[in-house]
Amino acid sequence: MIDVIASEWLKFRSLSSNLYLLACSVAAVLACAGIAFMIGRGFDNQTMEERMAFPGNGDGIGNGIAVAYFVFALLGALAITSEYGTRMIQTSLVAVPRRQVLLLAKVPGLAAVALVAGQVLAFVMHAASMAVLGDRAEQLLRDGVTLGTSLSEPGVLASVVVAGLSMAAVALIGLGVGAAVRSTPGALVVLTVIIVVLPVAARTLPMPLRAQAGSFMIENLPLQIAGVGGGTLPPAAAAGLLVAYVIAALTAGATMIALTGRRIKVLAIGTAAAILVSAVPAAAAGSPDSGPSTLAWADCEDKNLVKQLRCASIKVPVDWAKPSGRTIDLTVGMLPATGAQRRMGTVFAIPGGPGGSGVADLSKNAGSFAELRDRFDVVSVAPRNTIDKGVLPYDCLVSGPWITWPDTRTEYAELGRRNRAAAERCRAADPEFFDHMDSASVARDMEAIRVALGEEKLSFIANSYGGRPGIDYSRLFPGRVRAMVFDGAVSPYMDRAQGRVPHEESFTRFAAWCAATATCALHGQDVGEIWRALVARADRVPVPVEGESPQAAYSGFDIKEAAAPSIISPGPEPEFPRWTELAEAIKRAAGGDASGFADYVRQSTKSPKVPSFTGMNMTHCLDGPGFRDYEEYRDKRREGERLLPNLAGIELWHPLACVGWPAPVTNPPAPLPAKGLPPYLGVGSWTDFEGSADIVRRVPGSAAVQYQGLGHGLYNAGNSCIISHVNRYLISLRLPAPGTVCRKAVT
Repeated sequence: MIDVIASEWLKFRSLSSNLYLLACSVAAVLACAGIAFMIGRGFDNQTMEERMAFPGNGDGIGNGIAVAYFVFALLGALAITSEYGTRMIQTSLVAVPRRQVLLLAKVPGLAAVALVAGQVLAFVMHAASMAVLGDRAEQLLRDGVTLGTSLSEPGVLASVVVAGLSMAAVALIGLGVGAAVRSTPGALVVLTVIIVVLPVAARTLPMPLRAQAGSFMIENLPLQIAGVGGGTLPPAAAAGLLVAYVIAALTAGATMIALTGRRIKVLAIGTAAAILVSAVPAAAAGSPDSGPSTLAWADCEDKNLVKQLRCASIKVPVDWAKPSGRTIDLTVGMLPATGAQRRMGTVFAIPGGPGGSGVADLSKNAGSFAELRDRFDVVSVAPRNTIDKGVLPYDCLVSGPWITWPDTRTEYAELGRRNRAAAERCRAADPEFFDHMDSASVARDMEAIRVALGEEKLSFIANSYGGRPGIDYSRLFPGRVRAMVFDGAVSPYMDRAQGRVPHEESFTRFAAWCAATATCALHGQDVGEIWRALVARADRVPVPVEGESPQAAYSGFDIKEAAAPSIISPGPEPEFPRWTELAEAIKRAAGGDASGFADYVRQSTKSPKVPSFTGMNMTHCLDGPGFRDYEEYRDKRREGERLLPNLAGIELWHPLACVGWPAPVTNPPAPLPAKGLPPYLGVGSWTDFEGSADIVRRVPGSAAVQYQGLGHGLYNAGNSCIISHVNRYLISLRLPAPGTVCRKAVT
């Protein structure tokens, strides 16, 4: 056999056409460089937002791999069809009567040349693509990948190496095809179908068939083997499939070259080997770590939700201390994975509020999850503290007392009496239910959903107050967290006044905008001076609201609370409609009428002043933000007045709402576990970044990204830069470098 291999190697290296054919592989490099050049030119001509949505170039090899495959497949085919074309096959068979031995003897030399040439070509193709893209290659995109991927990126070196190996595999496929058809023109036709026609046809199919069919194309196997995308197959299955293709091609060649009586035996052996090689890794890789879901997914009853959203119901205990006791039904929503890539698991989007419906959020913000759904199902829940479940009176939960800023112990006690009376009106309908709205109970509900989903672990995006059940889940079930993102979360560990310092900075921006904008109602005046004078005067003599009772008059505390949302979320640039509205309200209030504030408060609350919603307080107050006593309140008030010269008091709104609360604190803030959690990611804007950063810095190895702009709930809001960092973390568990920021897009 060794002599036969040596003679076949002599034949192979003596053919100068093989050298010329390998030289043609430079066309693959040119294809990679040329397409990278066009990608770069197109990228440069886009806006920042359009660039974020640009398709990535990956390792760059895919742009020219079809050309490379064609060269190597033809190299393999010519190793035998050239003998048929010149009729030298008869001489070869005289020298080597055992036909399968003749075919297999061609494999070592062909494979050795193809392995070396394939590796060199793959690395040169990658280098050419990266060189043409230049600095653009580092641009992070919404789908969590960069425009180009260097060899230092996880899985990229492996994908380049496997691409080189796949070229050797394609050369052997070409050898098998050549032996089967015994004709160079015939081999060209078959190889064109395999390498060009079938992949193009797969791309014309609708999703998810396009992704499923594309996953079986040879050109997409290297990325799947390296585990960095390219299709829906796990690495072991993709590797088995590539080897099976080689076995199948060589089996076809060996079958056709064999004498008539031996063909069935050769075909049976080869077919069995190909099936085993492809099926065994696929079966092993397909053994899930998680069990099947027990949730019955169906169309959502609410027809206002997006069509792709699926809904299910789950029963959870009202009181988790009595798991076999009374239960309630929760609605779970899911945006299913699209099937574009191999599914990696489930991301749980924890809604804010407290009491916001995550199902409604998924529907409203489905576009923000589009890229993530290439790899994950995204689920959420209308949690137990959603106020429209019909257990407690809805009208009661969406109303509440007007919070005052007590100056005396008597006023503090009176506030407690009003708070308690408002809470008792709602609580009377179902005290047991009302007293179990804490975030730890929500976290336990999330764990029940994980079990029902059949997932070993979950990844999370905790939005706004959703950070609190995210913290509680981390405490209670640390081993079930794969990844956790806190987006604009409020930290229960952080001093409240310190946490509102960014709001003061936002007020400074508002004043600067007013000074620079002629359409601002306070343009040309000292906004800070007017504001502070108005607040001080209103605290002495509240500003009446035209057409309302004297009780609706605005104190300085009322003005600050009404203005705070507009200060931190001014609306789209450059008009900043909420800043425009705020300036007009300030001017009007300075003239003795607080109707400007009352009008826009009434639009969202149906109340002339901001009420302390009982539906939110039934979670807040159980989570423990309240004061221990009047003395603690006075200490916190002095701290706020020191740190917040323009907005002191807004940090006390929720704690003051819990004065006199009828139910005890059941879920006070508690430390995160020192071990057992993966590194976390925090994100947020100027005004809410510090809360998220404060939470994640308590988990070793974590990181945070600040968006240098205004806004809240950035992932849901579609902020592309934040989405790109979050997606990258959720997909690859890679965190951004320390100090990474997202800058506002310049239009």
